[in-house]
Amino acid sequence: METVVSGKYAMIDLWHEPSAADIRAARAFLKRIECLHLANRPWAQLSQGERQRVLIGRALMAKPKLLMLDEPCAGLDPVAREHFLQFLDRLGQQRNSPSIILITHHTEEIMPVFTHALLIRDGRNVAQGPVKEILNDEALSRVFEFPVQLSRKQGRYWLTTKTKRNSVM
Repeated sequence: METVVSGKYAMIDLWHEPSAADIRAARAFLKRIECLHLANRPWAQLSQGERQRVLIGRALMAKPKLLMLDEPCAGLDPVAREHFLQFLDRLGQQRNSPSIILITHHTEEIMPVFTHALLIRDGRNVAQGPVKEILNDEALSRVFEFPVQLSRKQGRYWLTTKTKRNSVM
């Protein structure tokens, strides 16, 4: 609860007792991020996935128009990662949700809620535009400087490498 409330004040720790209004707002955000059951659990007892969600709740407490997530699945096991990605997809579809920018190296983390992409290699723009138009073998091969093949299944993208002649995988 304190972690989420502290987002309103952009502070790591609270230096005052939270107001009743702040507690109500934090509870609403915890419910919105599907973590109301964690309201009274100490930070040290949260899993990495739970911490990621609570930090998103903390950010939402400040009512941003934009939420930028840089490799938010790092450190998550495969099941926790999938649950987190499904949560992000639901969050992005909520009314009054901020725009979400996801920074990732993993195409399978691009959920259907993400509509546009910017592909970067060495700080330079390789491609930008609607996900369905720019996520392709050619553009991603340029980004990764290696031949890749992209497939799409159930609205998700899956990347595999192609074998290069005279190279060891």
